[in-house]
Amino acid sequence: MTPLPPTVWLLALSQALAMTVVSLTLSASAWVGSKLAGPDWATLPLAAQYLATLLLLSPVAWAMTRLGRRPVLAAGALLGMLGLALAALAIARQQFAWFVAASGLVGAFNAVAQYYRFVAADVAPPGQHGRAIAATLTGGVLAAWLGPALASHTRLLGPQPFTVSFVLLAALAGLAALCALAMRIPPGALPASGARRPWRTHAGNPRLWLAVLAASSGYALMNLLMTATPLAMRCAQFDFAAAATVIQWHIVAMFAPSLLSGRLVQRLGAPGVMLGGAVLMLASVGVSLRGETFGHFQWALALLGVGWNGVYVGASSLLTECCWPAEKAWIQAGNDSMVFLGVTLMTAAAAPAVNAWGWMTLNQLALAPLLLLAGACGWLYWRPPA
Repeated sequence: MTPLPPTVWLLALSQALAMTVVSLTLSASAWVGSKLAGPDWATLPLAAQYLATLLLLSPVAWAMTRLGRRPVLAAGALLGMLGLALAALAIARQQFAWFVAASGLVGAFNAVAQYYRFVAADVAPPGQHGRAIAATLTGGVLAAWLGPALASHTRLLGPQPFTVSFVLLAALAGLAALCALAMRIPPGALPASGARRPWRTHAGNPRLWLAVLAASSGYALMNLLMTATPLAMRCAQFDFAAAATVIQWHIVAMFAPSLLSGRLVQRLGAPGVMLGGAVLMLASVGVSLRGETFGHFQWALALLGVGWNGVYVGASSLLTECCWPAEKAWIQAGNDSMVFLGVTLMTAAAAPAVNAWGWMTLNQLALAPLLLLAGACGWLYWRPPA
């Protein structure tokens, strides 16, 4: 099998650094937000982070077509470094508004990081796009250990909890910028100018639409349940360490399957992998509805992570199959804009939903859209090729 180029592994390391930021901020931001502004505002900083990601996805794509991938990837990491340093200052000074603003800058880093998998697909040998996407996402396995380890060892250092944690995250974002500068991206892998098909061609392509809808709905539902879990565990009288452990194993489950999912896409096709992921996400809700012990939370979030991986890797691979070179930038930006619109809305809704309805009701409400997602993936899987 043709080896993947070194740039793919630099992208995997960058993904690990970006996901370390995500994993620690996911565990810490709700806690910090609740302490600074009360429980109903606990997830507002995370929502601001995802909103910034949503708003910047298209400008990032535009910048990449003008400036190239490498300088934009580096600039995004540097903005993340600035935001994480500001977040540390906001925590030390107990300034909620500063913390929300800092989260927006971290969202800029996240917007750029969404293109790591697409850059990997661009630089991969022919026929290896799914494998390159999956290889890049394996960086999240390292993040699953590094983020919680940083949180547990640095949480109580400094003038306020998590101050030092965010300083160290700023250093990791700086390392991601150095990785970007070390990448070698062939000119042919840049977003191209050239022939584009008319919009009506894409409007009539069910594979493209289902790739976008599966990625956006799967990510949004996963994020709703993931973001709500630390709050639900707090309501169930679990401490921060227990919630951090559950999130840690969830992130392992999100990214460890990438070691196999790229090969499964080649073997079963993207729709088959998406269908399997949707079924596992349904199984996650089933476990959550059986109880609120530590084991229920842990197994539910693990199944949710594995299921998300199948849906996301499959949908990302399917999307690349639907693009001509000159269409990549705007289709990828449109896809990720839909993804983060759903993520932003679900993150903002997580804290009020848990406080108003409780964990069980939230999972019951997730059943219907997950059934629709599984049905759509099944239809695409069994539908004869056009």
